[in-house]
Amino acid sequence: MSEDFTAYVIERDETTKEQSASWKSVSTDDLPEGDVTIRVRHTTMNYKDALAITNKSPVVRRFPMVPGIDIAGEVVASDSPDYAVGDEVIMNGWGVGEVHWGGYAQYARMKADWLLKKPAGLSGADCMAIGTAGYTAALCVLRLQQAGVEPGDGTILVTGASGGVGSFAISLLSSLGYTVAASTGRVEEEPYLKSLGATEIVDRKTLSEKGRPLDKELYAGAVDSVGSTTLANVIARMKYDGVIAACGLAQGFDLPTTVMPFILRGVTLAGVDSVMAPKARREAAWSLLEEHMDRAALGEITQEADIKDVAEIAPKLIAGQIRGRLVFTVD
Repeated sequence: MSEDFTAYVIERDETTKEQSASWKSVSTDDLPEGDVTIRVRHTTMNYKDALAITNKSPVVRRFPMVPGIDIAGEVVASDSPDYAVGDEVIMNGWGVGEVHWGGYAQYARMKADWLLKKPAGLSGADCMAIGTAGYTAALCVLRLQQAGVEPGDGTILVTGASGGVGSFAISLLSSLGYTVAASTGRVEEEPYLKSLGATEIVDRKTLSEKGRPLDKELYAGAVDSVGSTTLANVIARMKYDGVIAACGLAQGFDLPTTVMPFILRGVTLAGVDSVMAPKARREAAWSLLEEHMDRAALGEITQEADIKDVAEIAPKLIAGQIRGRLVFTVD
């Protein structure tokens, strides 16, 4: 049965290549192919969503496009034996918001393989407060654990600490008993970062400029969402057998380092991808979040916003003017 609904649609003039976006009325008949149709209840804004909306980077690869790479809602129609009408589900990644319509709409249609049942201990709003940022942070923490990094081994450094991934990484690591150092360029965020569990604040400037191939051994592990020179300096400051879970490139995608930390200290650089991670890994990450995410910290990390304001919010997020996570309720 066809139904009209509201969606935030990004379009492109194929002659001028200019991009525009607006709230429009569309039909469920317009939804892309998929096994499961979802009534979206909550979504959020990630850095990639902001890039898509502002066209600061060619994130969108198919037009028209509805952004919103995180979704929480309930199933309203299903051709999959894994999901029934009324099931509460969540979705992160899988190229949604880039090549497949996302969550800035009242309805979405997804492939069943992309979905997870909502964790019982979290609400839909909680899951969107966590979103891809928190889920990615959980994947990073799991990577450190799987590599054998234990709380007694030493301090874990988190770069990009006041951002979404960094905030969740600090909270999760702290709740698991790790000692956490938080790197930020915003001194005013120190009380916030310490409320999440950081015991030390590292000035971003000490990591963002060219350093030595090998520096003083300070950290047993790290969660890095910055890349470039920052990641190179993090690698140089790892203890023997230190492990870095790298998941972002906020500073850049280059990596000006040498092989010395890897062959002289046995340092491991472990890449973490959240977009195409297999289901079992996703379930493990969400289980970690359900069990160990401090609910008070989640409240500190999260703020609610009006989804109608996404065009105004996106450039602020890119400029680093938004702390933590935003949650949108989709009426």
